[in-house]
Amino acid sequence: MFGQSEIRKVLPHRFPMLLLDRVTDVVPGQRVTAVKAVTCNEPWYQGLGPDAAAEAYAYPRVLLLESWCQSAGLLATWESPDPDVLEGQVMLFGSVSGVEYHRPVLPGDVLEHRASITRRVDDTVIIEGGSTVAGEPALTVGLAVLAFRPAGELRPGDPAPALA
Repeated sequence: MFGQSEIRKVLPHRFPMLLLDRVTDVVPGQRVTAVKAVTCNEPWYQGLGPDAAAEAYAYPRVLLLESWCQSAGLLATWESPDPDVLEGQVMLFGSVSGVEYHRPVLPGDVLEHRASITRRVDDTVIIEGGSTVAGEPALTVGLAVLAFRPAGELRPGDPAPALA
């Protein structure tokens, strides 16, 4: 099992956008299982008043997907971490498809994310997986494409010439 210290050595994310608590299993280059405990103390619940309906506490879907994507990114970079996005290789999410949300995730739920590499081509990794709460599906991701590019190539530079 790996905690925050190890996760922070691999991913550049920090509060409030680091959405993984620990890694319970990893086979580098193959698969990862990571955990995220959802609590009512997270920033996205701050604006809810005392009379908020129960469904208002559903974990935002975009954050559920982001949390899973962080586990996928952790897997893709596990063997050669580079959390400094200003130097070295930068991980970019190219696309995500086949996403299905199966149930709301509420404070008190513990998400278990599973991600598996299905293919690696040069500097591109293809990953699939999903998330469960107490063994019940919460999210399915059919395909996520991650690409790695040198940080220097992504910095602003001379504008590209106009197309004629």
